[in-house]
Amino acid sequence: MEGMGDIPVVVAVAETQGFAAAARRLGVTKSAVSKRITQIEKRLGAQLFHRSTRKVSLTEAGEHFYAHAVRAQEAAQEAEDSVLALQEAPKGRLRVNVPMAFGRLHVAPLISAFLERYPGVSVDMVMDDRVADLFAGGFDLALRGGTLADSALVARKIAPLHNILVAAPAYLERHGVPETVSDLRRHNCLQYSYSRDFQEWVFNCGGAMETFRPGGSYSVNNGEALREAILGGTGIGRLPTFTAGQDLAAGRLVRVLPHCSLPSQTLYAIYPERRYLPEKVRVFIDFILERLGGGIPPWDQGTPE
Repeated sequence: MEGMGDIPVVVAVAETQGFAAAARRLGVTKSAVSKRITQIEKRLGAQLFHRSTRKVSLTEAGEHFYAHAVRAQEAAQEAEDSVLALQEAPKGRLRVNVPMAFGRLHVAPLISAFLERYPGVSVDMVMDDRVADLFAGGFDLALRGGTLADSALVARKIAPLHNILVAAPAYLERHGVPETVSDLRRHNCLQYSYSRDFQEWVFNCGGAMETFRPGGSYSVNNGEALREAILGGTGIGRLPTFTAGQDLAAGRLVRVLPHCSLPSQTLYAIYPERRYLPEKVRVFIDFILERLGGGIPPWDQGTPE
């Protein structure tokens, strides 16, 4: 039992591949993590990590230790979850990962009501447009659009996510309104660079599939920054309706090629597969479903076709 306290430290360093990142995850200093790893290696009489200026990686001995350490950590988490599941009131720190624009527009406004309903829960929400590793980031769950790639994760459907092509009225007045997909070649097409298919737009125009490779003067890895450029009249861009909905309703943006549809996705709540789902995770997912799920999502209500 002497090394039980070593397990979270080794796991954190292995999964983040660095002492500084592991320290941030554990809430301690980098020097404390480095010193602890050195002490563990000295006690075991084996080197667990290769050190370099760029990253830290596991040795063969470290791989063996890590494999057992992960199982031990999962067992400890299940033991804790099994007790918490028996309690009526959810409690504890809930670490959530959400996309930047969706989180700011549709999740952040709900947090106060959630915390008021569940005062025993504290929320640590990280907004990031990159797809986060739930295990390496120490997240309890994430809200994510798309398909579930990791079989170790469970996905629960929240709401549909629709994409549309939009532009500012001023841009269309200056450059004309495209009537067909091929007309887009004469326009400045702006791109969201974190999209899995940003290099091509696939349209369904009355049952006929058409593919267009956009080219323009601006690409950006943040949805709200792309929206600002489109609102400013820089060009035509593809936006999710959860970002563009209010602008469409107010007439600040108009839909381009309304007779053509773009591929839709589904918003999921994703969490690690566990025997006992922590109550804090269950009530958060239920709360998000209550506010955002079912029928037409709030960002599509009142939006012109």
